Amino acid sequence: MPDSLRLLLIVLACVAVVLYAWRRLHHRSFWLVVGYPLTAISVRAGWRKVALGCGLTKKRARWAFTLTPGAVVSTGTVKVRRRFRRVAVDTKPWMWLPMPTRHGWRVTLHLLEGQIPDDYSKAAERLAHSWGVHAVRVSSPRPGRVVLATTIRDPLVRVDRLPPSDELLKVTVGRLETGKPWVIDFRTVPHWLNAGATQSGKSNLANALIVGLAPQPVALVGFDLKGGVEFTPYECRLSALATTRAESVGLLDDLVALMLDRMGLCRTAGARNLWQLPPAVRPVPVVVLIDELAELYLMADKSEKDEIAKTSTALLRVAQLGRAFGIYLFCCGQRIGSDLGPGVTALRAQCSGRICHRVNDPETATMTLGDLDPAALVSARAIASETPGVAIVASQDGQWYRARSFHVSEQAAEHSARMYADLAPSWDEITAGVHTSEMNDSDLTELLTV
Repeated sequence: MPDSLRLLLIVLACVAVVLYAWRRLHHRSFWLVVGYPLTAISVRAGWRKVALGCGLTKKRARWAFTLTPGAVVSTGTVKVRRRFRRVAVDTKPWMWLPMPTRHGWRVTLHLLEGQIPDDYSKAAERLAHSWGVHAVRVSSPRPGRVVLATTIRDPLVRVDRLPPSDELLKVTVGRLETGKPWVIDFRTVPHWLNAGATQSGKSNLANALIVGLAPQPVALVGFDLKGGVEFTPYECRLSALATTRAESVGLLDDLVALMLDRMGLCRTAGARNLWQLPPAVRPVPVVVLIDELAELYLMADKSEKDEIAKTSTALLRVAQLGRAFGIYLFCCGQRIGSDLGPGVTALRAQCSGRICHRVNDPETATMTLGDLDPAALVSARAIASETPGVAIVASQDGQWYRARSFHVSEQAAEHSARMYADLAPSWDEITAGVHTSEMNDSDLTELLTV
């Protein structure tokens, strides 16, 4: 082997080793310097073939010189000639230059006549396979434009704990598929519905929420219809805990009475909600954590009918009116179906925050996500059992995302509860001077107009 060839092979091997080490040790800089330019060139160069294969082109008439057969000469050959005429050609959507993101790239396209963003959403899986990426998400910032955001690798395979937020009633619980933090902000989205089967990550998310809220000046109230096995370990940080339906009825009556009392306080101060009050007189916010929501609505015999009706009405009132007076809901359940009664459907309508982990029946997924985007429902049914913590989240920006909560062990949640047990306000102090009473029509009308 000539020395020059041997030297070339050695140099190429060294370059390959350096590039591999660079990619492994600092993937972000490698992607921006090496991966992105090559990807941008490849995507732009092959866009016509990809658009044609995915059915995103349109037929348009163009003037062009074409070869048309003429007469057959005596030798048997066909004489051809050029003609300038209109022919139908496949036109691809105009593509701007792809721009790099942390986990892939995004590109803006101009829609062709007759196209809508849903055409690209239906072709998203085809686009992902054509470009060899993990996923493609479609959004439309303005009429006539769509943005294709690609994710090269699944960012939810490994989720490290993200820095906690210092803002009140805001907790970072994991990561979205876009790479951004998954934040539950009760000030923005006051009530949440969290559905998931056993071992799907539903309880882990509740643990993450408790760890995030424990150091904050808020009151945590628990409803644990499993006999208290879920929330009893955190009771030292809870202001109140109900473990039976009878206790739940009493605690819900306290919450309704608390709303009435805070309504009177806001009315006296001329404030439309709790957050317009001066900090010196502002009551402590209350976050209500409910585990096994279905147990509040299940009826074994007719003797429980009145109790269930009272529970359903009180919980719905809290959901309808609690936001203005600093009372927020986080409802969890393995199964949430319309067969539990109209109260569940009405409660679902008040919970604008939706989280759907892997579920065992389609009814629960439909109840949680069915009134949002049909594509979200399909993605929820596709969550594998080998990926606990992965969920479909209806975010506060009006879109849905795949997300994964970071793992929080029960020991870590118990440790956080014990560490901040002194921050738990007494339920007796919170309800001091508050008298449990039924809400009449005039009170309800006034609350709804606050």
